[in-house]
Amino acid sequence: MQPIHELLARIRHDRQFGTGQFEIGFLDRVEGTIRRVAFREIAFPEGERRVFEVLDESGQARRIPFHRVREVYRDGQRIWHRAV
Repeated sequence: MQPIHELLARIRHDRQFGTGQFEIGFLDRVEGTIRRVAFREIAFPEGERRVFEVLDESGQARRIPFHRVREVYRDGQRIWHRAV
């Protein structure tokens, strides 16, 4: 299985592979569920190699470590998952 940091880098930097609608499913520790967010809605903070940021319901940026990513979807089909 490809490491998540490599897959996310490929989506960001490989123009041919990065076409399509991507979603990231990560573990929401409060809810105990997988939260799916569109890839275009996440940000990669400068100088941080193993986290991304997503806005919560109140509009505040939350940092999500890569180890909490559980699934990646491309055009609605799961292309990557981490066993729990």
